[in-house]
Amino acid sequence: MGRVIAIASQKGGVGKTTTAINLGACLAQESRRVLLIDIDPQGNASSGLGINGNDQRITTYEALIGDAELPQAIVSTALANLDVVSAGQRLSGAEVELVGMMARETRLKTCLANTRDDYDFVLIDSPPSLGLLTVNALTASDSVLIPLQCEYLALEGLTQLIGAIRLVQDHLNPELRIEGVLLTMFDARLNLSQQVADEARKFFAERIYKTMIPRNVRLSEAPSFGKPIVLYDPHSTGADSYRELAREVMNHA
Repeated sequence: MGRVIAIASQKGGVGKTTTAINLGACLAQESRRVLLIDIDPQGNASSGLGINGNDQRITTYEALIGDAELPQAIVSTALANLDVVSAGQRLSGAEVELVGMMARETRLKTCLANTRDDYDFVLIDSPPSLGLLTVNALTASDSVLIPLQCEYLALEGLTQLIGAIRLVQDHLNPELRIEGVLLTMFDARLNLSQQVADEARKFFAERIYKTMIPRNVRLSEAPSFGKPIVLYDPHSTGADSYRELAREVMNHA
């Protein structure tokens, strides 16, 4: 059975979508079958893989509201073993539409039921908020990977997300666990980066990944070319870091 991992943060700009794209790509290069589900209306995980969700006839939105089956929304990418279910602007209305639906928190879990076994990993790129779309992602997942940027007040912002995870564990998905906390935007030259890393290790202990994602220009350029870093600049430090992360995730059964 494929492992379903939500990549979630309650705030934007922390490397959430960058991690979804590049972890997926690196797992695919390790010959793992990977499905990336974009459940963020901004659609950045889709565009970062060269797919415009607004141009797709069937997307996450149609699957969630019951107008299509999830397999109908799956699109191949330029990378072997990596497929994507794209998102676009239509998904923006889903939060409102889901409110009146039966079992609104488990729509994605139901959609995935017959598809997850086709893949080794299903990664879900959640919106930077704690609304119904993120709740659907957490309810459908085995675990959640939390990117944490090495910047001022980073840990304070985690309180809401941890609270949401606990609520989902209590009411919707008791098996949900924290897959790991990933330190992103790490700059070894800055004392602040090291301080945040130290504080995070005190708070999360063994849940912190050994791999840290550095600030890397090539990593931030890659999405505008619609490519994961392993295709855009496979020899960059960003590519090396995500390969290391992929190995950690594979080894963490």
